[in-house]
Amino acid sequence: MYVTIIIIVITALMSLAAFQSADLMDRWIMRPYLVRHNNQWYRFITSGLIHANWPHLFVNMLVFYSFAGVVFAYYDAYFANKAVYYFLILYFGGMVIADLPTYMKHQNDPGYASLGASGAVSAITFAFVLMEPRETLYVMGVLPVPAIVFGVLYLLYTQYAAKRGGDNINHSAHFYGAVFGIVFTILLRPNFAVDFVHKLLGR
Repeated sequence: MYVTIIIIVITALMSLAAFQSADLMDRWIMRPYLVRHNNQWYRFITSGLIHANWPHLFVNMLVFYSFAGVVFAYYDAYFANKAVYYFLILYFGGMVIADLPTYMKHQNDPGYASLGASGAVSAITFAFVLMEPRETLYVMGVLPVPAIVFGVLYLLYTQYAAKRGGDNINHSAHFYGAVFGIVFTILLRPNFAVDFVHKLLGR
């Protein structure tokens, strides 16, 4: 779990620095136009380590912390000394992959910008859904639903919201981060998919 705390601390410190400096915020935020035309590829990572405000930071890190422990425990059980390495790829891979569709869509739009760890957090969350599909999750802290139901509804909603647009939220990053979390974890150990089916069927 120490890797989880390190990620949270780094994210909080970088977000705080960006809150206090418009220059840092502008240099770290995802701007596909500058990535494409100025080769500022680092923005794929820095934009995932900063947030728009305290509530944005708090929600992302709370969700990350809620699921990261179980995901890391599974990784540790099956991959031993490679667990930290794979966990970091899951998190930061989700961060990068989640922004690729946004980059492709807005690479010639100088006015577009986005930020936040939502893609990475979605990767962790959906790795958890894959591992524990029948675990009860509490939506908004009150509504109990099985993880698989939450997962399906979440993916449907993000697709719908991404097509609708108009709310300044990068829903496509949530969707592709989630898909990456599932695919990457199955590629590491294909039997996770078999276990998923068995758990759904109660075996």
